[in-house]
Amino acid sequence: MNDTDRDLLPEGLEDRLPPAAATAARITRAIMDVLDSHGYAPVQPPAIEFELSLASRMAGIQPRRMFRFVDPASLRTLALRSDITPQVGRIAATRLAQAPRPLRLCYAGQVLTIEGAGLDPTRERLQLGAELIGNDSVAAAGEVVAIAIESLHAAGATGISVDFTLPDLVDALAAKAMPLAPDQIEAVRRELDAKDAGALVEAGGEAYLPLLHATGPFDSAIQRLDAILATNPAAAEALASRIAALRTIAARVGGSARLTLDPSERHGFEYQSWFGFMIYAEGQRSALGRGGSYHILGSNGAAGEPAIGFSLYPDPLIETMSVSEATRDTLFLPLGHDAEIAARLRVIGWRTLAALSADDDAQALGCTHQLAGSEVVEL
Repeated sequence: MNDTDRDLLPEGLEDRLPPAAATAARITRAIMDVLDSHGYAPVQPPAIEFELSLASRMAGIQPRRMFRFVDPASLRTLALRSDITPQVGRIAATRLAQAPRPLRLCYAGQVLTIEGAGLDPTRERLQLGAELIGNDSVAAAGEVVAIAIESLHAAGATGISVDFTLPDLVDALAAKAMPLAPDQIEAVRRELDAKDAGALVEAGGEAYLPLLHATGPFDSAIQRLDAILATNPAAAEALASRIAALRTIAARVGGSARLTLDPSERHGFEYQSWFGFMIYAEGQRSALGRGGSYHILGSNGAAGEPAIGFSLYPDPLIETMSVSEATRDTLFLPLGHDAEIAARLRVIGWRTLAALSADDDAQALGCTHQLAGSEVVEL
């Protein structure tokens, strides 16, 4: 190991420097302010927990994505969180078990995974979100989607679009309307998600082929889904309440975002139940967040409380916006300045930078103004 190696960061990890760090703080504050305004109370779970706790609160959590190591105190396996939502579920099921429902909680923090996702090598991300616990009704879903959109608008995102999905679509149909053997269900889910018609037929899901075409802009996609189900009354009965729910949610949020539908999308919805959504913004190549309904598992692994929520991952937005973020006005305070005047200026919103020596150069330090006696002078 040479001397330069000690300053390298592991693959997928990076420092956030000015002004990106300031942009991240502003976006975090804007999102958390929106959540607070809607009655969501913040919680701060630890970054490290016992692996069993992190992996057992939601169905579909993948411990293999977590950094794991042995706790020298308890000799039990610890893990760095890869998702904050299960931690909020633990808090709701234990320390806040007696709190009135529905329980509204929000959070902000860093999450880490062993590997990046797809072509993105990033292994540490900022996650912010909100969870509405004790209710996964259509009204709750509408609230959660509307707040997710409002949060991204407040953060500065534009051209927001929301893609709805039905994560339990195959389960709802496989029982009766479009029967599948138990060993076929996962394969059909996978090939529907991959949009691979040939593989779907090979997996025994030929009856599910029409669902591949019920995608696109919400109004036209939901009509195509209606037309498909019109030929199968049993399927229509199985999905009637879900389709009505999607229409109700779309009616609530349609004016604030472009809406699309992909009823068979499963990627990223490991523990969601009847409803899920992805949220995108103009100029961003990947989704900025996802959400949906789920159940917090009880101590015996049985489905416990229903809940619905969303998680936002604003790192791409931070990167984009930090490039064009306006430079903040900064007031240079020379040696011997009046501290009371400087304090009053900070109260009304000035950002100040005080000289530490006569050699300090206001412009070199990035200041836009200088205090001259009691007057603010532009540089």
